[in-house]
Amino acid sequence: MSNWKQISIGEFIDFNPHESIKKGLIARKIGMDKLGIFQRKINGSENLEYSAGPKFRNKDTLVAKITPCLENGKTAYVDNLNEDEVAFGSSEFIVLRENENSDSKFIYYLARSPLFRERAISCMEGTSGRKRVNEGALKRQEILVPTTKIEQQKIASVLSTLDDKIELNNSINTELEQMAKTLYDYWFVQFDFPNEDGKPYKSSGGKMIYNKTLKREIPQGWEVKRLEEIENNIITGKTPSTLVKDNFGGDIPFVTIDDIRKQLFIINSDRKLSEKGAGTQQSKFLEIGDICVSCIGTVGVIGIVGKKCQTNQQINTISKVKDYNRYFLLNALKKYFEFNVAAKQGAVLSNMNKGEFSDIPILDCPKEIKTKFLKIVMPFYDKLNLNLQQNQELASLRDWLLPMLMNGQVKVEN
Repeated sequence: MSNWKQISIGEFIDFNPHESIKKGLIARKIGMDKLGIFQRKINGSENLEYSAGPKFRNKDTLVAKITPCLENGKTAYVDNLNEDEVAFGSSEFIVLRENENSDSKFIYYLARSPLFRERAISCMEGTSGRKRVNEGALKRQEILVPTTKIEQQKIASVLSTLDDKIELNNSINTELEQMAKTLYDYWFVQFDFPNEDGKPYKSSGGKMIYNKTLKREIPQGWEVKRLEEIENNIITGKTPSTLVKDNFGGDIPFVTIDDIRKQLFIINSDRKLSEKGAGTQQSKFLEIGDICVSCIGTVGVIGIVGKKCQTNQQINTISKVKDYNRYFLLNALKKYFEFNVAAKQGAVLSNMNKGEFSDIPILDCPKEIKTKFLKIVMPFYDKLNLNLQQNQELASLRDWLLPMLMNGQVKVEN
């Protein structure tokens, strides 16, 4: 450890470096909602008039300084700006920048590590629920770091390689989902599914019938059905008694809306149930391939069960789904919620009870067409699922290595 030294965080990192954006100028803004949980990549930005807020450039690290965002791990590395572009963000960010002592990517992984986070949390002040980091106190905290930038870069490179692969998989998954959505729209919205001769049905003169419910023409033989007429096994989730601590902390995923947001195939959850807790509500178990839909709070977040689990009461699940209905319904429901949110001009949809969820209108078609659709899109979703599983393994490896690399317990050889 001779090439490591004790140094104050304020000496090692520049906090909130000076940058200039004129008031009233339109500039890129990155809000708190654009930062994921322990996610390096920033989820977009928006162009807004600048009035106030911390400013930053590429290679800076953004750290949430307010509870619960700090504790939840909202930390990101800025790399989505143009060269020499200055952006601004939430007033609840701390901006960290490299100096002569430090490397930018090492700073990002340091900010994600328990080494840094425990010190930041210990420097929080204020009333419960609105605590913020006292930046002056955090700067005075001391940490052990490599003395050379080369050593810092070697450590960051190991962790960054894992994140690079995770981000590549995420990019591939976005493309795969888009391919499936495009095909769904072509077949089930534009009605150009292949006819008996393999030609686009509607474009080739396929017979269309006016539907009063949809107020548009649909292919002959198709009809609008209630969701439960297509799949009638619908389960509303439930939370075991929180007064019994032994109900929680086991290995059974207990899925909430936030878990579905992170993954199309639900293979992990932030909270877990014990065998005892899950056993108190045996009828709430879900099987691989079931379709989960959030119906309270944020309505219309959709995922597919990738591992036996249970959900809380905010989620309704279509269980024991027939194979040929699975990806057809997944895309039909996404289209339904997408359309209804757009119709409300971005407003949040009202909560849906089980009955209202069961009554969602779906334009259904013959089984043969859905089976053909399944045959084409299943390889997309199988690959997507494999990528998600690989990402979970990569993230576990990264998170296992991170604290050991940051405290010098594991050394990176040349």
